[in-house]
Amino acid sequence: GLIHLEPPPKFDLVIVDEAHHIRNSATYLHQGVRYFCDNAQAVLFLTATPVQLGSEDLFTLLKVLRPDLVIDQASFSQMAAPNGYVNAAVRLCRAAKDGWQLEARLMLDSAAHTEWGRLFLREAPEFQNAYDRLQDEALDDAGRVALTRSIEELYTFSPLINRTRRRDIGEFTTRKPETVTVEFTPAQHKLHDDLLDVIARILTYCHGQQNVKFMMTTIRRQAASCLYGLAPLLRDILTGKLNQLELMEAGDGDLDSDMGFVDLIRADIEDLLELTNTLDRYDPKVEAFVRVLTDKDKLDNNKALVFSTFRHTLAYLAEHVERAEMRYGLVHGDVPDEVRTELRRRFGLPKENADALDILLSSEVGCEGLDFQYCDFLINYDLPWNPMRIEQRIGRIDRYGQKSEAVAIVNFVTHGTVDADIYDRCLWRIGVFQHSVGGNEEILGKITQEIHNIAERFDLTPAERDSQLRQLADNGIRQITEEQELESKQAELFGLNLPAQSWRQEIEAAESHWLSPAALQRCIVLYLAKRLNREQEYLLGERGLKTLRLSQEARTELLEDFKRLPRSNEPVAREWERWLRGGQPILSVTFDQATAAENPKVIHVSVTHPLVRQAAHHLRLDEVAYATLKVQSTEATPGDYYFGVYRWQNQGVKLDETLVPVASPPDLEEKLLTLLQTATTDEDAVLPDNAVFDALDARHHS
Repeated sequence: GLIHLEPPPKFDLVIVDEAHHIRNSATYLHQGVRYFCDNAQAVLFLTATPVQLGSEDLFTLLKVLRPDLVIDQASFSQMAAPNGYVNAAVRLCRAAKDGWQLEARLMLDSAAHTEWGRLFLREAPEFQNAYDRLQDEALDDAGRVALTRSIEELYTFSPLINRTRRRDIGEFTTRKPETVTVEFTPAQHKLHDDLLDVIARILTYCHGQQNVKFMMTTIRRQAASCLYGLAPLLRDILTGKLNQLELMEAGDGDLDSDMGFVDLIRADIEDLLELTNTLDRYDPKVEAFVRVLTDKDKLDNNKALVFSTFRHTLAYLAEHVERAEMRYGLVHGDVPDEVRTELRRRFGLPKENADALDILLSSEVGCEGLDFQYCDFLINYDLPWNPMRIEQRIGRIDRYGQKSEAVAIVNFVTHGTVDADIYDRCLWRIGVFQHSVGGNEEILGKITQEIHNIAERFDLTPAERDSQLRQLADNGIRQITEEQELESKQAELFGLNLPAQSWRQEIEAAESHWLSPAALQRCIVLYLAKRLNREQEYLLGERGLKTLRLSQEARTELLEDFKRLPRSNEPVAREWERWLRGGQPILSVTFDQATAAENPKVIHVSVTHPLVRQAAHHLRLDEVAYATLKVQSTEATPGDYYFGVYRWQNQGVKLDETLVPVASPPDLEEKLLTLLQTATTDEDAVLPDNAVFDALDARHHS
């Protein structure tokens, strides 16, 4: 119903998180997101699941993001044509073998001779600069790394895509993987084999229909994960209770699966269901699982994050964790966001807190958007066949801010299943559990497709499947090893991780001291003191959580200022107005984003909050202000310096303002805004005569 709304809603900005889920244009999910994007002034896609450059997936995403530029497959192919040559030039730069500069120039020549290259690339200053630097015979290693980055930025999709790879940030911790191999009981083994026979029979007379094949693979993987989750899954299939989100969790794709075939195979599914009735309750796998959790619970940091692909497995594990009297939470794709947030908060509480959770049971989709850098223990009760999904799981704890030096990854594998073969022959040998392989998404994408092709062929003997998986892993390992050697050589130059430094510089450049929580708080304190003219504190509290306390009279005065702002229908503005008009003198507030995330009911006073806008409006200076300041710093030689700070306004789609420092001498300018952050008033100094200000004005004009 969403896509038929008339008139359509209008958005200033649409942010699509986990945007890889819309890569299939045939799904309702894709159509719904596209509807939002078509009615937005600006759109931002976010994903940590890499999308291969030049692929059909990327075409689909960019067509939603920029339909004016990526009009059809032909325009996309034309735009993508130079990228193969650019990528080859990057690889040559990173390998730095004999003659690399000449070969890299030839690659850039080829890029420039494509149609897109002739029209847009070869005349660009960035292209010319990179091409010229490739002719510099005195290029040292540091210059080569910087040049490599410059050539990477020649990707024709760079203006639309910002790619931060794991290698740009560095490894956060050591990964310590461990495999727990369990055996089926004889009864379980018989059920598993009988199950495979029925699945093979179904696929034979359904002639490999894609939807049937997907469902049979899902059933088999559920059996490898947890045989006791098989009966509820089969019942959901028969009664039509499987929803699209659950299917998406169970598969590596994002298809809208058509379940219309179920009536054709209902008798066979009922046969499978009948087989599960013979299963006894003794389960060595879940017993081993509870033992591992019990051992972890004895440690100071007893937090454990547990992943399964299947909801019925998670429900089964929840029963056993509860029976063992452990505190747990359960998240999957259908758990509402506010519940997930509350579970994350409780999972982060220390062990001794009565409200704390020790274990979080989660599906992939359930954990998207949640970070657990305070947890250093991850259990894979079953494993996706896609190495990038495994990387995403591990990335929930192996991430920026992880407090432990090492993270433990415990993988449960049931001997005699196809999943065990894929794990032993492929996933383990690729190295995804030992270290980040996130920079090799194109190789891993091909490996994932091949794993599916091999695993879903029921005509292969175990020996043939084993051989093919080994060969696939050998080829993948060789390519990934080459990539990682190049990356480590680049990172180890002079003992510096140069890409990481540029990453940190980008973050620092995006932050502003003048809009920081501390600066906003000072602004509000100053505003309340000047506006209300009373000798008292209005903002109480030493830590992140604050209490704003205002009398009825004071709230009435602030309400007058609020009414002078442009009218807004935003919830935060309505909430603020309601408090100013109401009879409650106390309001819990915070200026800190992390505190706001942990306390959803507290008002987050950010740069866009009406109180900050009121303060800025009240304190605004339209005349020139003069100040004499002093500062202690090693950044400059002791002495007297003259300076000015100008406010530039850029008129465009929206108003943009920039602070521009000028100083005498000019070499102080790049340090000035940093020095002013710790400056205090100097009552003893006197203002210079007008000639000094005229000189600063002239400097500003130039």
